Amino acid sequence: MLVSILHRATGTGLATVGAALLVWFLAAVAAGPESYATFRDVFTTDSGKLNILGYVLGIGLTASLFQHLANGIRHLFMDVGAGFELKSNKRQAQATIIFAVVMTVAFWLYLGIK
Repeated sequence: MLVSILHRATGTGLATVGAALLVWFLAAVAAGPESYATFRDVFTTDSGKLNILGYVLGIGLTASLFQHLANGIRHLFMDVGAGFELKSNKRQAQATIIFAVVMTVAFWLYLGIK
């Protein structure tokens, strides 16, 4: 049940927050350098690194993406009739959460190394 709710919540969050950020970004770019600087300054410090809001949105969207992706793949297998046994289904649901956490950490560590 938790993974099903997470799938819907992450999909809605990705669509809503992602679309709002994309529209804001495009409007800022179209409006000129001052507007883009304002957009950039909301998420970064003076040195160009992410601030708290930048990290919260970045990590939150990344975790949502990986959770939604993993659960979508799980649903593809279920659509062909695999994984409906209770034990298997529970293990797959747990695997989606573990995958999302591991991939989010790996992604942000990779960004930190670069």
